[in-house]
Amino acid sequence: MSQLVDRAKVDAIMLTGQGGLLQQLAKRILESALGGEITDHLGHGKHERAGSGNTRNGTRSKTVVTGVGPVVLEVPRDREGSFEPQIVKKRQRRLSGVDEMVLSLSARGLTHGEISAHLAEVYGAEVSKTTISTITDKVIDGMNEWQSRPLDSACAARQDWDKISKALKPVCTAPTEDAATERFLEFQEEWGHKYPAIVRLWENAWAEFVPFLQFDTEIRRIVCTTNAIESVNARIRKAVRARGHFPNEQAAISCVYMAIMSLDPTGQGRKRWTQRWKAGGLFTWLHQPFL
Repeated sequence: MSQLVDRAKVDAIMLTGQGGLLQQLAKRILESALGGEITDHLGHGKHERAGSGNTRNGTRSKTVVTGVGPVVLEVPRDREGSFEPQIVKKRQRRLSGVDEMVLSLSARGLTHGEISAHLAEVYGAEVSKTTISTITDKVIDGMNEWQSRPLDSACAARQDWDKISKALKPVCTAPTEDAATERFLEFQEEWGHKYPAIVRLWENAWAEFVPFLQFDTEIRRIVCTTNAIESVNARIRKAVRARGHFPNEQAAISCVYMAIMSLDPTGQGRKRWTQRWKAGGLFTWLHQPFL
């Protein structure tokens, strides 16, 4: 690696781009890994005596698209044709990271043609619109699961949402648990006959709601804010406007799905929020249908 870096300095080789240092480095690392794989497969090194009948049989050239651009690899072969490389599998043309890049760009509203042009301009990688479509279609299974996920019932009729929210506000702003209990009994007396499901929902989750009352006013306001929802809606609108039009309903839903998933691609943000705001998070879930 040090020799490669020294030669890059002498020859004034660019870090990125076609023929850049990173592409050369990727080539060496991948080919070294492939060499190690075939050695393990055959049970002997390149210039060692074969313990079995199977031996190396030269290499074949293969171009793979990586995060630093296209890399031409010399993939080793064996005489029996039983070698199955894992670092770069047979018929694999894209390494991990490229698919994620395509999905990320698609989630930001770029069309397939724009993504193809971007990859060609920035990375020198020729990725066809058909290939990009194949990559984005991978989200369909996850999208279908997301669409069919169970949703929390709103319980109340739409025309009563504002009234329900107003009636529950004294419960949520009560200074103590005793005061909150009194306000909830008043709510139950007024609305329990019409919406018993809401009453049961609060009764079943009362123990989880009570810790919320320990927060001061400012924290309660943050927990109850709709900023997070507005942020999601803004990301969806941005992606939809950038795309302009959709050939069918599935394309539109895919755009919305990828835009939402891109807000927290690793899931770590949701995990941290749940751990930090456990009581408040549950309260938001309970109260959101009435906002």
